Amino acid sequence: MLIQKPSEFRWSEITPQAVYQQRRKFIRAIAGVAAGAAGTLAFPWAESLEAQTGVKLPNVSKSKLSTMDEKVNSYKDITTYNNFYEFGTDKDGPARNAKDLKDNPWTLTIEGEVGEKKVLHYDDLLKVAPLEERIYRMRCVEAWSVVVPWVGFPLAALLKQVQPTSKAKFVSFETFYDRGKMLRPEQAGIEFPYVEGLRLDEAMHPLTILAVGLYGEKLPKQNGAPIRLVVPWKYGFKGIKSIKKIRLVEKQPPATWNISNSREYGFYSNVNPEVDHPRWTQASERRLGEIFRTKTLMFNGYGDQVQSMYAGMDLRKFY
Repeated sequence: MLIQKPSEFRWSEITPQAVYQQRRKFIRAIAGVAAGAAGTLAFPWAESLEAQTGVKLPNVSKSKLSTMDEKVNSYKDITTYNNFYEFGTDKDGPARNAKDLKDNPWTLTIEGEVGEKKVLHYDDLLKVAPLEERIYRMRCVEAWSVVVPWVGFPLAALLKQVQPTSKAKFVSFETFYDRGKMLRPEQAGIEFPYVEGLRLDEAMHPLTILAVGLYGEKLPKQNGAPIRLVVPWKYGFKGIKSIKKIRLVEKQPPATWNISNSREYGFYSNVNPEVDHPRWTQASERRLGEIFRTKTLMFNGYGDQVQSMYAGMDLRKFY
C-alpha cells in the first residue's frame, strides 16, 4: 500500500536534507570512480553546479498522502537536473539560466467556465489552503525518476473557489513566457507559451497539487517558481511550470508536447510500463543519482488511488 496512515510511520525516519546530501556526495564519489574505470557511465547531475537556495515557507505541515517508503533525492539533485525548455534544453541549463525569472510580483488568472473569475497574487497563492509537504515519487518520460518533497496545496481547493460550471470538463494551463529572456520556439523545438491540460476529475483528485516550494523552501526558479502543477501518477512533462493562467473549458485543451509530437506524447501521459516510448522502454527507470535501474510501476505506484478514473479506457490508445 503506497499511502500510510500517520500511525504507521515516524517522521524521524525521513532523512534530513543536510544528512542526505552528504550521503549522496559519498555515493556519487564511489559511482564516479566506478564510471571512470568502466568508461561507460556518465552522471551529468554530479557536476559542481550549485543549487539556488530558497526562502523557508511558513506553517508547512506533513501530509498523510506522502510516499513514505522511499528516501527523497537531495536538494541539489532536484534543483540542478531539470527540464524547463524556456531556459535551456540541457538538464543543467535551467539552473544556470532561470535566475532572471521574476517570480514576485506574480499574478495567476483563473477563468473560463467558472462562476467567479479570480486573479491571485503571490501572497494569495500561499493562502488558498494550508500548505503541506507532499513527498511524491516522480517519473520522467525519459526513464529517470526522483523522489521530491514538494510543498503545496490541492488544486481542488483553488478550483472550488471559482465554482466550475456544468460545462467545465477539462482544466487548461498556460505558463509564463518572455520572448526576450527565454529561448525562442525555434531554439527549443517546441511552441511557447507552454500549455497543458487535465480532465476535471484528474484536476480535482486529492493527489493533484499546485506546488509553491520544495524541501520546505520557496520553489526555485528552475523548478517552476512561483507555482507549478504536480500530478504524481503522470510523466513529469505534464507538470507545467510558472503558471500564469488556468482556464476551465468544455473540450480537451491543447498540450505542448502532444502538439509537437502526438506519436510520442499523449494527452493523458499516465505512467504505464506496458506502453513504451517509440524510442526507448518505459518498463524500467533509473533514480537520479543512482546506478542501477528499477522496475517502473503502473501509474507510478499510485494505482490504488487513481486507476478507477480510467476504468473502461484503453490505456494504449489514451496514452
